[in-house]
Amino acid sequence: MPYTYEFPRPSLTVDCVVFGLDQQSMQLQLMLIERKLTPFQGMWALPGGFVRMEESLEEAALRELREETGIDKVYLEQLYTFGDVNRDPRDRVVTVAYYALVNLWEHPIFAATDASDAAWFTVNQLPPLAFDHERLVQVALTRLKGKVRYEPIGFELLPKKFTLSQLQRLYEIVLGQELDKRNFRKKILKMDLLVQLDETQKEVSHRAARLYQFDEDKYRQLKKNGFNFEL
Repeated sequence: MPYTYEFPRPSLTVDCVVFGLDQQSMQLQLMLIERKLTPFQGMWALPGGFVRMEESLEEAALRELREETGIDKVYLEQLYTFGDVNRDPRDRVVTVAYYALVNLWEHPIFAATDASDAAWFTVNQLPPLAFDHERLVQVALTRLKGKVRYEPIGFELLPKKFTLSQLQRLYEIVLGQELDKRNFRKKILKMDLLVQLDETQKEVSHRAARLYQFDEDKYRQLKKNGFNFEL
């Protein structure tokens, strides 16, 4: 074949760090699969696999996520490339990690292909993970904590209709700190990115709170004009 590369070359994989928010417990969750194959058979791991010759990195990540968990049509953002020499006992393997934020109620999961099971785990109560996936998760959490302050990515974790208390609690969970209620609401409402609905919560034991929606189209337009989202 022309242009055949004569030197040894590493294999290439993708791994997906998918976060969700449990609306009942209001805890940040991580989606994991139980490995069906060796190495690390029976251990929990991030969904992922080898990149095929005819697909891009993102195409591979979306395919693996769909095949192993049933999650489809989500926005993935490239996180980091991990290439420690001994990270995979099979071979010299470099992985490109992606991360995503999803409303877990809208994305039911089921195990398929080389996964025995797929489940959500609370991020601070994770089981031992295969390969170097604990490191991948920590890097993704650090990225999430940083980016949630300057881009409205946190709305991906919420239902389309949410209360201000749910929104504040989301930020407190991700950032790991309590936020002043008055200041938080003042900042978020001043941005004029929320649409107040003529609806309130249903089937709650306390006084029903007003529901809001995030105006994504308005945010995109404001961003083009130099708007800076910062909390």
